[in-house]
Amino acid sequence: RFSLLLLNLEEYYFEQHTANHIINKGYKDERKFRGSLKICSKSIIFEPDDNIQPIIKIPLRDCVSIKAPEDNEANNPFTRYVNLSYCIYVFLIKERNIIAPYKTVRGRTEHLFQLDVAGKLGDVVQTLHQLYRASCLDKMGDQAAMITAILQSRLARTSFDKNRFQSISETLHMECKAEMVTPLVTNPGHVCVTDANLYFQPLNGYPKPVVQITLQNVRRIYKRRHGLMPVGLEVFCTENDLCSDIYLKFYNCQDRDELYFLIATYIENHITEHTAESYMLQWQRGHISNYQYLLHLNNLSDRSCNDLSQYPVFPWIIADYSSSVLDLTKPETFRDLSKPVGALNKERLDRLLARYQEMPEPKFMYGSHYSSPGYVLFYLVRVAPEYMLCLQNGKFDHADRMFNSLAETWKNCLDGATDFKELIPEFYENDSSFLVNSLKLDLGKRQGGKMVEDVELPPWASGPDDFLQKSQEALESQYVSEHLHEWIDIIFGYKQKGSEAVSAHNVFHPLTYEGGVDLNSIMDPNEKVALLTQILEFGQTPKQLFTIPHPRRIVPKLKSLSRTSSHSVSIAESPVSPNEESFEDLTEESITLAWNNIAKLKLDERYKIHKEAITGIAVTCNGSSVFTTSQDSTLKMFSKESKTIQRSVSFSNMALSSCLILPGDTTVISSSWDNHIYFYSIAFGRQQDILMGHDDAVSKICWRDGRLYSASWDSTVKVWHCVPGETLSNKKHHFELLAELEHDVSVNTIDLNAANTMLASGTKEGTISVWDVPTATVTECLNMLFCCCLFCLLFFCCTDSRHLLSTGEDCCFKVIDVQTGMLISSVTAGEPQRCFKWDGNTILSGSQSGELLIWDILGGKVIERIKGHTGAVMSMWMNEQCNSVITGGEDKQIMFWKLQY
Repeated sequence: RFSLLLLNLEEYYFEQHTANHIINKGYKDERKFRGSLKICSKSIIFEPDDNIQPIIKIPLRDCVSIKAPEDNEANNPFTRYVNLSYCIYVFLIKERNIIAPYKTVRGRTEHLFQLDVAGKLGDVVQTLHQLYRASCLDKMGDQAAMITAILQSRLARTSFDKNRFQSISETLHMECKAEMVTPLVTNPGHVCVTDANLYFQPLNGYPKPVVQITLQNVRRIYKRRHGLMPVGLEVFCTENDLCSDIYLKFYNCQDRDELYFLIATYIENHITEHTAESYMLQWQRGHISNYQYLLHLNNLSDRSCNDLSQYPVFPWIIADYSSSVLDLTKPETFRDLSKPVGALNKERLDRLLARYQEMPEPKFMYGSHYSSPGYVLFYLVRVAPEYMLCLQNGKFDHADRMFNSLAETWKNCLDGATDFKELIPEFYENDSSFLVNSLKLDLGKRQGGKMVEDVELPPWASGPDDFLQKSQEALESQYVSEHLHEWIDIIFGYKQKGSEAVSAHNVFHPLTYEGGVDLNSIMDPNEKVALLTQILEFGQTPKQLFTIPHPRRIVPKLKSLSRTSSHSVSIAESPVSPNEESFEDLTEESITLAWNNIAKLKLDERYKIHKEAITGIAVTCNGSSVFTTSQDSTLKMFSKESKTIQRSVSFSNMALSSCLILPGDTTVISSSWDNHIYFYSIAFGRQQDILMGHDDAVSKICWRDGRLYSASWDSTVKVWHCVPGETLSNKKHHFELLAELEHDVSVNTIDLNAANTMLASGTKEGTISVWDVPTATVTECLNMLFCCCLFCLLFFCCTDSRHLLSTGEDCCFKVIDVQTGMLISSVTAGEPQRCFKWDGNTILSGSQSGELLIWDILGGKVIERIKGHTGAVMSMWMNEQCNSVITGGEDKQIMFWKLQY
């Protein structure tokens, strides 16, 4: 019957002892109840073995006296009594094993406990005295500090029991202190990761001695913000489930990041981590449902079922709770997804805006949030009553404020002065138990005399299961698929913060936003505890995932999306027919939007990570790791999240010229001035292979469809077929030379068209050759157009790939039609441009002086100059959505750039 939910918020369960609770000792009516005595940081809890008897909870703060035996008995080895005298408040819980509000016994009472093991009495009493002193401190911050010191002392005296390993052959990689997080409570203990398993051993052995997760089963792993600090880590062994297998909170972010790296390194050979952008593209194409997409966005934005202050948030979809039939073809059936709940009622919004205008800084429009622990348990009280009792100090909410009716709740969200809550995922799942009082809980009596029972459903629902079925259909309807991006903009996107949030009437208290408060800067422990408590109870805004408008879903007319019970969607059921050519490519809209706003590129972060100029940049699919090559001969792996260099590798003493990452993010390939190409295993952190393919420096490499293309100063471009090696068996890559494209002079740069049928090469003397890849023959040789060393050339990535843009020492951009050899356009720059990206109309280039320049090709002029590096911009990377750029410079720095609207 005992659970951690019987503890107060922010309370710890330390230890338990088998004991007897003795009532009226020495009298005729003396009674003795056997059970378990739990010592917690703020209370003592006694759980009787007899389920009829109530669990007794005694707050230490309300004890007048905690005594051991008298001095003349203290040395008696058979003395086993702990006496808690004159307890002012005692709570009786689960009497007759019924979940109900706690009963409070007021007045001075005495409680005597007889421990089974006499030798532990002294330690128990000493611990109780320590905790009693902490509970009697006036300020919450001082209490928390003393309890934390006691906890850390206990953790320091213990370590993970290695006998708990699943196999004697396991190798220990890391051990540290942490807490396992479950809703409303945390449980301290020791974390241990080996080459095969992740373990957590609770300090108190509850709910079981060890939690074990096999690394091979891990499918997803997320860093979490817990208590406003970047110290959380959540591990999933499933692809699409809402709930994780374990959520850990660490005492510092270094331990969290190290454990994340160890697990991520293990699993990156097995799975591919998805970003918000990758899920967005799947959703646009209809490969995942609206429900799945919202679930993934919640996960990526730090929302977790284990943290009620950051519980997954889902939108109200249906606005009709009075009709007998739910008509999903009528727009008026649906809520306006372009507005937050607080802005749905114009009259209420006008009042809120008037108050907002008069408010001093920091201003906010809404005095409560759309997601908080109280709101989550408002919906779930019928299936999670003990959580509600934990949150509300042993009480249920007033009966008239309970979740009684869908129609009433929706009306209050529209009209209520302080009610702006959204929904939770359970409204779009298959378990309707949260709508039914199947536990027969006594949730109180309403003003009209009616008891609180099941939730009252709208007329169009024949029962709870039918209500959920229709809610799912509404969520996956054509109307919602066409408008869901608007709600995403508000909750996860560019309308979450700043001026766009103000325009969208979407401004909440600043403390609810990520970065709204820096707890480390607050020195007063009492202020810190008070602030943390306030934010955790009020709720938190999700981490912002998108900073530009979210693209619409590609939805065919008159087709709705059905979901199976597991929320999976097949291609046949998807809202996009694979054969319909009328739909734009799923990335086209977001790419066009990004290039239209490329002048708003802003410097986000910069780091000096090399000793010489940076020559190449490659980024993993999830964007978390950036690999760079440099003339200082090193390949470095930089973590975007921890902002640190995690790997530094030197293959020889010669400069590296470029790098790329193979599909699957398992291997980095680097080209070197020592004539070699190096293969480096990310997963195992070591050089995997060497291709000794040229007679002079390798200047540039490309990879397409299992083929490696290498350019060299030995006047050749070579095409290799590459069979990957196996790191575990030390089997090397197998290289087969398919073609050798000979030139007259050194080759500086190469690029392939989108179809991999044409390869363009640029030489030291300014010649551009266009090669037919299948036949390895030259189709165009454009030596009359250039008279200088070429730095960079790129095909325009469209269907026909006819246009090639190049630049060199002559400070000119030249657009060439490779099929006719015609010079289409030429733009003169005032200085050499060392690298660039383009979309057919606009160029983003890195200049010799260190600036980023934005060019209008047709207008032949610079649109924008953006200050950046202090030396030449040597390399440039751009993500698939074209809204994130990384540059590497002669000044040894990498710079991260983002579009900011």
